[in-house]
Formats: sequence, structure tokens, C-alpha cells
Amino acid sequence: MKKYDYIVVGSGCAGLSAALELAVSKKKVLLIEQHNIPGGCATGFVRGRFEFDPSLHELCGVGSAENPGGTREIFNRYGVDVDWIEATDCFRVISKYSDGTAMDVTMPSGKDAFVDKMEYYVPGSKDAMLRFFDLMQNIDDGLAYLSSDNINPANIFKEYMPMVRSGGYNTTDVLNALCLPEKAKDILSVYWSYLGVDMDNLSFLHYASMVNSYVKFSAYFPKHTSHEISVKMAERLRELGGEIMMGCRAEEFLFSGDRCYAVRTNLGTFVAENAILANINPDIIFGRMIPPELVPAREKKLCDARKRKLGARMFTAYFGLNKTAEELGIKDYSIFFPQGSDSVAEYNSLKRISTNNYSIFLCYNVHNPDFSPEGTSVCSFTTMFTSSTDFDNLRQEDYYKLKTAMAKKFINTLKEKTGIDISDAIEEITIASPYTFARYLNAPEGAVYGYETREWDGIIARTIEMTMGLDYKVKGLYPIGTNGVRGDGYSSAYADGQIIAQKAMADSEKEGK
Repeated sequence: MKKYDYIVVGSGCAGLSAALELAVSKKKVLLIEQHNIPGGCATGFVRGRFEFDPSLHELCGVGSAENPGGTREIFNRYGVDVDWIEATDCFRVISKYSDGTAMDVTMPSGKDAFVDKMEYYVPGSKDAMLRFFDLMQNIDDGLAYLSSDNINPANIFKEYMPMVRSGGYNTTDVLNALCLPEKAKDILSVYWSYLGVDMDNLSFLHYASMVNSYVKFSAYFPKHTSHEISVKMAERLRELGGEIMMGCRAEEFLFSGDRCYAVRTNLGTFVAENAILANINPDIIFGRMIPPELVPAREKKLCDARKRKLGARMFTAYFGLNKTAEELGIKDYSIFFPQGSDSVAEYNSLKRISTNNYSIFLCYNVHNPDFSPEGTSVCSFTTMFTSSTDFDNLRQEDYYKLKTAMAKKFINTLKEKTGIDISDAIEEITIASPYTFARYLNAPEGAVYGYETREWDGIIARTIEMTMGLDYKVKGLYPIGTNGVRGDGYSSAYADGQIIAQKAMADSEKEGK
């Protein structure tokens, strides 16, 4: 059996990041992946003459080369150079305010521009918005401190008290405490769907970390789909001496006493001298891949407390169009189409197919005209489901009917809300349902976001849990990914992989390994 310092199971965003963090730290690393290409969600696929990105809309925390955000700094540390394209606006939303009046708002990137535009749409909002951004910055600084070495608890209360005070609250409560005008809160609520939890239950720290990163550093996406990111990360890992085995499926984690020391796969057994990092849903790890008697009691309690509150189950329709974005009148990179500003009502409507009228429209060609062949464009529509009930009961003969009906609904929404009609320009169409994401990513119910980051199960709670010590976890085995300390999303997963890899190395040093 070949031995390594560390083994990383799964080459999703967190897995690639963890493997690179270990490799740049001069560790002998093996990365195994059940598929034939790396990346998980961060990949691409081809239909006809079009290449599509299955899930990435944009990344937060990238920033420019001159003003890098946390995500770009991670890639810089690894020596991974991605061709980034900036999405200059945060979003456009077409909906209704909570008072029933029409909402058609476009919010720009950059703190000052964002605050000024909010003042334009909602006069009198500026002072509260400045308080909002001050709080978000304190949270970002505090989270960075919590991820650093040599944390001093006294310093947390001295420097990051705003973060501590807001850490246990949901987003609605904090926005109310900041005395933001109602219409400003309506506009700010647009981002809830990127995290899959309504504002009344969404951890404010997770929300603030994402929003501040998007606004402060702008949003970016890779020039050649997110497959570019994954391929370049894999290539860099090999350059650093790491090994990658594709088509290698982890089947069981092996133990010596109560310590995980190896992984059995379809291609053989591999030994980790120090630890294994698993980019796998914790339910699968603890439910199928380790002996039942070694599942920590805390993990069982945590699973019970979460009550299967999985995050968004994704549903996306991809269109290859034989006309350019300009010819079709598409001027916005992304447009949100919520039914209204009540995120709780919207969240509940997404439990059923019949009441789901939510979608996000995206066209990469607006900022990258070369994203598709000359004279064409690519767009997508994404919605999500907050319950699996209807899909659990969906008959096989109705599956394609559902996908067709959803695609028509997306097309009609765009036409009704903006006047843009893509129906005569469709050359290629493919649709991914929660079944698709579940099958490809091995994500329960197609919930690519993992568990919802609710106020009690957010970044602070998960970070504190991480620092509690090995008694709360399985020795030598570290789950990573969207259920980790930074929650869901591409940027969060890259950060989580780095943080947990550093944690695993620190634990090994303490144990004298």
C-alpha cells in the first residue's frame, strides 16, 4: 500500500484547494476523484458548438490584481493564474417592493457607488447603509482573525465586538437593528437566494461576508468557464509534486483503533500518515463510510438538530442561442426575478413545483463576447427548490414534461419582465434538475449548498466547533466542502479547503506527526 502524508478525497472546489494548500506546505499529497475530470461543480460541458458552465454565475472575493480579495489571494498563494472577467454590476432585480410597488433596480459594484445608488432608489438610506458596510467590514476582519494563528479571545471582544454582537442573529434582525428603510431592505434581500436560506433564518455573518465581498471587490467569473479554474488547479498540484488519480472512487475509510489511517477505493487502498480530508457530504461519510461505533455523538446530535434542512436543490436550463446578446437586446449580465420582497414567502413557494416562479437569468456574453462562437450567445436560467417532496414523488414519465414546462416558464418570464424573447434563437438546450446534480456530485437530493447556514449553524458556530479539538471529531479524518466552516458557494469552498488543510497540519504537529 502506497503511503502519503495526506490524502484528499474528492476534487471539488474545497478538495482542490486543500490539496494545493498541503502541497505548497511541502507535504506529500494524493488527490483522488471518482470522475474523469476535476472540479465537481466547477467544470464545463459541451452541447453542439456551445460550452456551458453548469453552475457558476460569479465569484466573490476575487478583486483586481491591484486590489485582491481573499479568493484571489488564495489562488495567488497556490500559484494558480486564472483569466478573470469582471461583472461590473452586482445585479439587476425586477420584482415588487414589500408595499406592492414595482421594483426595477440595478446595483453597481463598489461601496461608494452602491451606497449612492441605494440613496437614489431609497432617499434617506445613506447613513444606515454606511453603518451596514462598517459592520460588514468588521465581520470580514473578524473572520480573517478567527482563521489566523494565535487567536487571543480578549482581542476578539476588543476589536470585533460588532461581529460578536451580530454573530448569533439572523439577517432580518440585524437589518432591522441598523434601522434600514424598508425599501433598502427589500433590495438587499435579493442576495438571499445565493445562499438558499430566507432572511429570517439566514446567518447574518454568512450573508454579510458574501455581500461585502461582492460589493467591495466586484464579482468575477473565469473566461473559459469554471472548468478553467479546476484544470489549472490540478495542473499546479502536479507541478508541486502532488499526485492525482481520476476514476478513483472512495468506498470506505479504514481505522486503526479510533484513528482513520487509510481509504479503500475501487483502485486499491491508500494510506495517509497524517490525515485524510474528505470533500464528501458528512451524511455520506458518517452514514456509509466509517464504522457506526466511531461516529461521534456530537455528529449524531448535529444531524438531528439540522433536521435534513439541506440547502437549495438546483434546477438550471442552459441555452445556446444563434444570435448575439446585442441582437437579442440582452444588456444585463444577471437579472433576478423573485415574485416579491418577502424572502420567507419566496422560500416557502420554492418547496413546490407548482408555486415556484423564481429564476435568475444570466448571460456570460454581456461581459465576455467571446464566451461562445461568433454570432451566438449563451444564457442560463436557474431556480432552486427548498424541499425534495415533489421530486421524490415525480413519476418517470413526467420528468421530461416537467423540464420542458420549467424551460417554457423561464423563457416567458424573461419576455414578460424585459421584453426579450429568445425562443426563436434557441439552437441548443439542456436542463439539469436536482436529480442531475445529485447523480454527478453525489449530493443528497441535489442540494449542492450542503446544509443551510441558519443563525445557529453559521460561520461562527462552525468555526468554534472546528477549534474544539479532536474529541469532537473522528481522528485523522476531516470533512471539507460546503458543509464546512465557511458555508456554501465557490469562494467559501476554496476558503474552507485551505482552512481545514491548515487545521489538519496544525493538529498533526501537535501530535508529533
